Amino acid sequence: MFDLVIRNATLPDGTTGTDIACAGGLIAAIEPGITAEAAQVIDATGRLVSPPFVDPHFHMDATLSLGRPRMNVSGTLLEGIALWGELKEIQTVDEIVTRALAYCDIAVSMGIGAIRSHVDTCDPRLTGVQALLEVREQVKDYLDLQLVAFPQDGVLRAPGAMENTLRALDMGVDIVGGIPHFERTMADGAASTRRLCEIAAERGLMVDMHCDESDDPLSRHVETLAFETQRLGLQGRVAGSHLTSMHSMDNYYVSKLIALMAEADLRVIPNPLINIMLQGRHDTYPKRRGQTRVRELRDAGLVVGFGSDCVKDPWYSLGRADMLDVAAMGLHVGQLSSREDMRWCFDAVTVNSAAIMGLEGYGLAQGKKADMVILQARDPIEALRLRAARLYVIRRGRVIARTPAATAELSLPGRPGSVDPAA
Repeated sequence: MFDLVIRNATLPDGTTGTDIACAGGLIAAIEPGITAEAAQVIDATGRLVSPPFVDPHFHMDATLSLGRPRMNVSGTLLEGIALWGELKEIQTVDEIVTRALAYCDIAVSMGIGAIRSHVDTCDPRLTGVQALLEVREQVKDYLDLQLVAFPQDGVLRAPGAMENTLRALDMGVDIVGGIPHFERTMADGAASTRRLCEIAAERGLMVDMHCDESDDPLSRHVETLAFETQRLGLQGRVAGSHLTSMHSMDNYYVSKLIALMAEADLRVIPNPLINIMLQGRHDTYPKRRGQTRVRELRDAGLVVGFGSDCVKDPWYSLGRADMLDVAAMGLHVGQLSSREDMRWCFDAVTVNSAAIMGLEGYGLAQGKKADMVILQARDPIEALRLRAARLYVIRRGRVIARTPAATAELSLPGRPGSVDPAA
């Protein structure tokens, strides 16, 4: 007997009429017409069954802190960083744990199965690190949480930041982070990139660097990141997050840069909601979009995954842990409007982001982990269009969250009594 069988599912690749059988936390079979008994049976009625959503870029130590100690009045990245500096002086480990766990509850309800969170290492108390290590342990049965040691104020610029970052890695943080464009000089930015990549190589860790989150077309630290990745043999283990300066760069230089990035097998993580909100603040009109060159990077063969970055924090006062919102914004801003492009945007918050995080056992195939989401949609494009309800969220073959289908009751003469937007 199986633990769970999902009948009549539609898969993201368009395959219909598929049954998915789960046993021992794994997908035991995925094929039409599974007849064996199961402890629980769900009829998907032709709905889309997807692997879980994956958020490869988030800041869980700041989430749900909106308004404390004050609001970001200008709406800029730099005021957000200054505000965060004020908040981390007064917040406690318990406060961060409480907020982070509340966010994880929301994320799970929205079908997110894995999150990569940056955690500030410039606080000498490492308050956020202590908190998120505790959270990672508490949520491990229902959410994969990776942590990035992130020196928010610059690993060379902020006193003690390098030592604090090394301490955080010693405490069990998974990934080496950085922010080269926030160092005092371009030379310091390059030096910080070089040293942090060396630390990752020495420790056998991945790298995920906030890189060139700027409107300045001369912010080109991703070039150094690509070089160091190749020099140290880190191909496939390094991600550049944001890369917003690329939207302002000269096309000729970009043609060289993207080729270098492809040679280094860099991973790329744009954050559509935040990038278009924070960038271009000094522009009048025309106003730059702020999102990096997603289409060109994808077409060059780089793995690109969309992140959400923030929810109700010093940088972004909105958000609801909805990776379909994130993908839809990336779609619109990047003008990714063909049917193939839109299906790719769904991949950017599922399989691509899972590859960036190096998640093992991810996907809908026999022998993979029995983690999936049943959506109130018939295909990935419809899921994006509708921001489809997550009818069932399944972890290791067990339902861990349910959401009622979105329907509206009508009182119109001669018309149906209800409307299903996904009908």
